[in-house]
Amino acid sequence: MTLAVETTEITTLKVQLLLAEGWFTACDLSALHPGRGAAALLPDGRQAALFRDRAGRLYAIDNRDPFTGAAVLSRGLTGTHEGRPFVASPLLKQRFDLANGECLDDASVRVTSYAVRAA
Repeated sequence: MTLAVETTEITTLKVQLLLAEGWFTACDLSALHPGRGAAALLPDGRQAALFRDRAGRLYAIDNRDPFTGAAVLSRGLTGTHEGRPFVASPLLKQRFDLANGECLDDASVRVTSYAVRAA
């Protein structure tokens, strides 16, 4: 008697960002851990900082800190302020709203935010 190995296809959800050209697959959803960011290289050479919160919501903003020019926002600390999710830059500690990219410490500054989904 020969036993056949049963194979099942496991579908892995992908994190996708909406760019001008359409949806871009950045990484597997399993690569994002709540409270920690990940950087993704975009087709035009820029970087996006990707985040997943404890409720499973996804966020994507530009990874470049506008105050220093360094691509470090994916390494920042996450939290909430008055119900707004943010990441604090690891360099000068400015906080950026993960939903819309607005700097919570200087309303005249913002980073690009991206529509993001798991598909």
